Amino acid sequence: MAGIVSPSSPTALYFTSNLGARRLKAASWSGKSLPDNVLRRRNLRLAAEVKFVNAEEAKQLIAAEGYKVVDVRDKTQFERAHIKSCHHIPLFIFNEDNDLGTIVKRTVHNNFSGLFFGLPFTKLNPEFVKSVRNEFSQDSKLLLVCQEGLRSAAAASRLEEAGYDNIACVTSGLQSVKPGTFESVGSTELQNAGKAGLITIQGKISAVLGTVLVCALLFITFFPDQAEKLFPPS
Repeated sequence: MAGIVSPSSPTALYFTSNLGARRLKAASWSGKSLPDNVLRRRNLRLAAEVKFVNAEEAKQLIAAEGYKVVDVRDKTQFERAHIKSCHHIPLFIFNEDNDLGTIVKRTVHNNFSGLFFGLPFTKLNPEFVKSVRNEFSQDSKLLLVCQEGLRSAAAASRLEEAGYDNIACVTSGLQSVKPGTFESVGSTELQNAGKAGLITIQGKISAVLGTVLVCALLFITFFPDQAEKLFPPS
């Protein structure tokens, strides 16, 4: 290759691997054609984009390429179930601020989302990037996981900005992981760690009510005289 034409806007370079396509973004602001022997770090910057993989591909990244698992979920979901030997660095932490606005929001949250879905009242962890830096160098290979895939993608974006280039995320999060894919620790399966609150017993309540209604219908059908005595017409 004689050189790279570098326009004013960043140029995208692509390569493929056994885990799918990955893109390198090359950015240069000189606006000139740069021969190979003139390329320097100060006028060409390469940044690898985040890889999004499924559970089996993530398992391969850990076993074959040495990726470290970083769980960015909140403490409650992490304690219900997490991948064994992972590192827990939450993107969101419990919001225990006591200003009036936060107290009102926390009360509303706890009476709705907290009660029905078991979701804690959280805020963005201001020490997230710092905590990652304390444990991993910028050239570390990190596999970020959360429950639905949204928090891990947001965490990956923040780490990219901080200079981390070898980042992967599990698409759709741990809720899409089949039992037995990873060795896990906790009281439930990884895919169920996000389930809590009244929503978890909704099915049981429906089953009980359904059984009661069926029994009542059978009683009325086969014992109409007794039913009429118990439930006299108004």
